[in-house]
Amino acid sequence: MHPLLRRALPILPIVAGVAGFAALKATAPKPPVVEPRERVWRVETLAAAPAAHQPVLRLYGRVEAPDRVRAAAPVAGRLLEVRVRDGDRVAPGELLARLDPRDLEPRLAQARAELEKERLRERHDREALAQEQEILRLAQNAVARADKVQAQRLASESSVDEARQQLARAQLAVTLREQALAEHPARLASLQAKLEEAERDAARAEVVAPFAARIGRVESAAGDQLQPNQAILVLYPVDGLYVRAKVPSNRSEELRAALAAGQALRARGEYAGRALTATLERLGGEAEARGVDALLRLAPDTEVPLGAFVDLALDRTPADGTLALPFAALHGGNRIFVVEDGRLRGVPVERVGELDTADGGRVLVRAPGVAAGTRILATHLPNAVEGLKVEGAR
Repeated sequence: MHPLLRRALPILPIVAGVAGFAALKATAPKPPVVEPRERVWRVETLAAAPAAHQPVLRLYGRVEAPDRVRAAAPVAGRLLEVRVRDGDRVAPGELLARLDPRDLEPRLAQARAELEKERLRERHDREALAQEQEILRLAQNAVARADKVQAQRLASESSVDEARQQLARAQLAVTLREQALAEHPARLASLQAKLEEAERDAARAEVVAPFAARIGRVESAAGDQLQPNQAILVLYPVDGLYVRAKVPSNRSEELRAALAAGQALRARGEYAGRALTATLERLGGEAEARGVDALLRLAPDTEVPLGAFVDLALDRTPADGTLALPFAALHGGNRIFVVEDGRLRGVPVERVGELDTADGGRVLVRAPGVAAGTRILATHLPNAVEGLKVEGAR
């Protein structure tokens, strides 16, 4: 065999294999050409309908009673009886507790006696003044006679000096008596005030309800020996309950202007399954990091315990030209997407507030560039971007 042929034999199978692969590849059927297609997202949309809406402000506050009354012992004494318990409702004038009158009557009797004593003193001083004025007149006459006798050198100088001393003593007595009478009105007024104070304390021996109220708590029991100003019980008016809540600082001036304009801003909520209504009455004058204090007066006869925490929705000033959208339509807190020619376009909006509805509420926004009837994306898409292709399910 030729030497060249012997060297070519080992590579002939490889060459044949390559040639066969090339022939198979050339005769293989070609796959169909796949055209790239853009994904279409199926979303919910709604038609824009600008209108006037009344936004609400969510508030969380505590029930309190600014006008609650703390009934205390006027003087030291024993508590004779307590007729109410915590949580009782009482009518105006109803007897709540009573101190032992024997601890108050001696002070009242002493004040009356001192006042009568002062009146007797005044009468006696006036009678004594008349007598002392007569003695003064006689002393003046005696000095005049003594001077006349001495001028005739019929009396000694010592007798004249004695007459003058008697006149000075009589004059001093009259002066002191007149001063005592002049001070009498002041002493009488002071004693009259002490008597009135004793009468007031005696009247306070019976603690009565000053208005229709509920007993907050009873702090003393019958038989306790009380010290002055020691609390007996605490009560608050049933129609004087308030909710104290924090209002965001950026909303406080709007609410303050509404109150100054005479608008009645009402709030609604629930407690223990019962509906609550309240009216914004005033705003605090100091701001904190959490906001400004707002006091909302609860409707009369509201059955809510003092100190309870409640959740309220406060009506704000109506906002014209706003869109009421589901919360899912808001992206990033300040942007929505409208659908134009099947694609998304982002629109910046101003968040005005929230709207209370039966299906969970709506967010109120202002979007000046969105006309009525424009389709708005109502589905929250985490990957929503400009130009994303969507298909609205109407």
